[in-house]
Amino acid sequence: MIVQNQIQQRLAEAIRQSGMTQTEIAAKVGIKQPTVGQYLSGRSMPALDTFANLCAVLDVDPAYILCLQDNV
Repeated sequence: MIVQNQIQQRLAEAIRQSGMTQTEIAAKVGIKQPTVGQYLSGRSMPALDTFANLCAVLDVDPAYILCLQDNV
């Protein structure tokens, strides 16, 4: 069973591994920098449209983040 905690961990991992700052990611996605920080800490999850944009900006497969596949 997929749990939200696993999705949060994979999203945070993708953000950290992107090589971009939180400010750069926020600007590219059209959100505020503190929001990216909330995703990293697990305090918040992105809305569906924001999630899709994050995956595009981070160049990561949404299926991986959603734990529908094991590897990137």
